[in-house]
Amino acid sequence: MDGLTQAIATTRDADPAPCRLISVAPMMAWTDRHERAFLRHISRHVMLYTEMITTGAVIHGDRLRHLGHDPLEHPLALQLGGADPAELAECVRIATDYGYDEVNFNVGCPSDRVRSGRFGACLMLDPPHVARCVKAMSAASQLPVTVKSRIGVDNCDSYAEMLTFVTAVADAGCQTLIVHARKALLSGLSPKENREIPPLRYEFVHRLKEDFPFLEIIINGGMRSLDQAAEQLQHVDGVMFGREAYQNPYMLAEIDRRFFGEQERTPTREEIIERFLPYVSSQLELGVPLAHITRHILGLFNGRPGARAWRRFLSNYARKPGAGVRVIEEAVAGTGDRTFVPAATAVG
Repeated sequence: MDGLTQAIATTRDADPAPCRLISVAPMMAWTDRHERAFLRHISRHVMLYTEMITTGAVIHGDRLRHLGHDPLEHPLALQLGGADPAELAECVRIATDYGYDEVNFNVGCPSDRVRSGRFGACLMLDPPHVARCVKAMSAASQLPVTVKSRIGVDNCDSYAEMLTFVTAVADAGCQTLIVHARKALLSGLSPKENREIPPLRYEFVHRLKEDFPFLEIIINGGMRSLDQAAEQLQHVDGVMFGREAYQNPYMLAEIDRRFFGEQERTPTREEIIERFLPYVSSQLELGVPLAHITRHILGLFNGRPGARAWRRFLSNYARKPGAGVRVIEEAVAGTGDRTFVPAATAVG
């Protein structure tokens, strides 16, 4: 049995969902509820994550706006940003009430806003405190509590320091660690630069799996293809895609067949849109502007003839007053494939 086959078999034999074999990363301003609903119409099995939501927003803000989601989004994890153990624990209890399948603790975000709040990647410099947070979160609910980190911060980027960090969170009850295989630089780089400039060190994450075989180790950072994911699954338990899944979402269409053994043929882009239209209609009826949804589907035809026309049409017309699903139908027709049949529930 090769490594990939064994990884899939092990996942199936384990406890029920959530399955993190393939997942899509939490991305600020991108992985909102409409993006997640769209991705779920492409893959039934990929694990989805919310944008990072701060503990203050969960406890004191509009909970329905921050935490509300469509049942079709599952399996779904809530990612939290914070640093106070009691507040994080309270958020886990709230997440349980909202039906999430997992709570993920962000200790990898290097943005200025996060750093000024003394959470995110800077927490990796204090493993005992992260451990206290994880312990409080784990005690608050039966939900799995996972941690998303970098491989280091600034000059604290040795493997020995990472061992100290992982040991601390594992001893506190964390069984799943999602590791972005770059270190974070807290000064001098923007969040975008922090996703691109520090070199990827996949071997660092592979070594963690070797040293912590009892932990579920998910690798993140620079993932561009399903072939790359298959290669990584020879070394780790799961692969998390980031911006590639957003900018080229159709890459996810093969996941269910290739990694989860589904027998149905891969849906076409047009079929994905047809399936998605009833969701769009339901959101329009709730008063959601069409452009808030269509901004997430602009990359669906990337690499295909008509992709530019698709993006241009949606960008121009989805913002117009009264724009409805007919805008999406006409955008599909403009890609050059006239085989698309509008959903019966389409209006507008």
